[in-house]
Amino acid sequence: MTTIDKTEHIKIFIDADACPVREETYKVALRHDVPVWVVSNSYMRILEHPLINRKIVSDSFDAADDYIAECADVNSIVITSDILLAERCLSASSLVIAPNGKPFTPDSIGSAIAVRAIMADLRAGVGSENIGGPPPFQHSDRSRFLEILHESVLKLKRAA
Repeated sequence: MTTIDKTEHIKIFIDADACPVREETYKVALRHDVPVWVVSNSYMRILEHPLINRKIVSDSFDAADDYIAECADVNSIVITSDILLAERCLSASSLVIAPNGKPFTPDSIGSAIAVRAIMADLRAGVGSENIGGPPPFQHSDRSRFLEILHESVLKLKRAA
């Protein structure tokens, strides 16, 4: 693999099942010559390129999350909407970005976990048919994601 010395250790992991920003991730990664691991429970088409890697894990519960959490470190960027995976990766000092472009941070993860728990309780309760999910994915989310991912790669390059 031919990469710039400063970016050899930078890597991006995509929690790929239901991730709407794989193509955007490839675009930024290729621009910066950073390898990407697309982690999923089943085969999915990915961009054929030496920097883009496919990792298929077992279909057991949280297998993809476990793989990503074990591999993530201070030089990793993790793309996921899974709050509990985000917490695990933040514990490994990784940068974590949701597909809508909102970064998970050590300061924000606690409240995100709390909101997740409250929403789970509300959905389990009586009258839960009026509880909606997240807002629809929009073009502005895609743009924000591209910007934040680019800035995150630059941050890791500067730290190298």
